[in-house]
Amino acid sequence: MDSKPNDCNAIATFYGVTGKKLQHQYKDFLSDFRTWDQLSHAKQWLIFAKNLGKRLSIDETSLSNGELYTFLTNKAGKGKKWSIVAMIAGTKAETVISIIEKIPLKARNQVTKITLDMAANMGLIAKKCFPNAIRVTDRFHVQKLALEALQEIRIKYRWQAIDQENEAIEKAKKTNKKFEMKTLINGDTLKQLLARSRYFLYKNKSKWSKNQIDRAALLFELYPDIEKAYNLAQDLRNIFEKTTD
Repeated sequence: MDSKPNDCNAIATFYGVTGKKLQHQYKDFLSDFRTWDQLSHAKQWLIFAKNLGKRLSIDETSLSNGELYTFLTNKAGKGKKWSIVAMIAGTKAETVISIIEKIPLKARNQVTKITLDMAANMGLIAKKCFPNAIRVTDRFHVQKLALEALQEIRIKYRWQAIDQENEAIEKAKKTNKKFEMKTLINGDTLKQLLARSRYFLYKNKSKWSKNQIDRAALLFELYPDIEKAYNLAQDLRNIFEKTTD
């Protein structure tokens, strides 16, 4: 039932029953759920072969309680009705392949392109199930790797700054001197600069605030390799945004 809980309760009240009772009646009597041909295996896998198209996507998704499912979708559906081709519990290649192969080979051979991430299991599934399809790495996974590499550089320098600060504090204690925290021209300590730079490094320069522009200038002056990595990540994003499929 597509209705929201409040809608369901309102309808139930109109008919003089509880929302739970209405849902039960719909599931067991009004709908065809009990005679559904996929009911026996619905928790493990679902196949909607009629939704198969020439251009597909395959990816893993966590629906609830951290449980992973493999989804095969028709890109022409654009996430709307009739998009799902298969939903399979787990991501083990052998299991997923055995389910997708329930779709006739003749139909699977019509697939010309399949988009996937860089995981080895997804590559194997795509190769075995759709032998005629070109395999294309999902742009978002490529961009994610580039951004993760950028953040790793920032994190490395932040730990170095923390270690340097701790060493300076210990040295001051041993010499009975008062430790004075050094700050940059924007008021940040080095440790704070590296921590507070996290979020704007994900964004395009055009979306930076005035404070972020000032902070970035300091960060890039002190750490040229972070600036280089940031520019490379943005160049990669620009390539994808200007490329049409």
